[in-house]
Amino acid sequence: MKIPTKTIAFGAIIGLVGCSNLQLSGILDMSASDDETLRPPNAEPGACYGREVAPAVIETVTEQVVVQAAKYDDSGNLLSPSVYRTETVQKIVREREDIWFKTPCRADRVEDYVATVQRALKVRGHYNGRISGEMDWGTRRAIRRYQKPLGLDSETLSLASARLLGLVAVERDEAKP
Repeated sequence: MKIPTKTIAFGAIIGLVGCSNLQLSGILDMSASDDETLRPPNAEPGACYGREVAPAVIETVTEQVVVQAAKYDDSGNLLSPSVYRTETVQKIVREREDIWFKTPCRADRVEDYVATVQRALKVRGHYNGRISGEMDWGTRRAIRRYQKPLGLDSETLSLASARLLGLVAVERDEAKP
């Protein structure tokens, strides 16, 4: 019995999707995780983290370097002009840096978490898409627009931003009544 090529290809695709970490209804968020391996050094136990990478800043400087100085006779007349060579040098102004920040853990998220994030951002004028409940491109851009003025240029919602949006409970100081 011969199996059609289309059937084999379809089966292979289904098998690959089943074995992968793809999320067909949205974008898999790899920057925020409950996974123990995605943690900064000396991470707080039980906390979840996101990570952004700030790229290195490299400055390129081009300058003229004198290879041979100008020569003059005793009366000050130019015998031969200066000879220059162009040198281009790159130097790192700021090293690449991992920026770690706390994120809401899955256990702390309400039902329909992404839809709740979308609604909170929409009310504040950062999200203008439909409330889909999917972590799509528009939602990620809205999160970045909300957090950037707060000092975090990331598409992953930080715990501090989630608290400001009213999506996660604010920790209370036990000393106060």
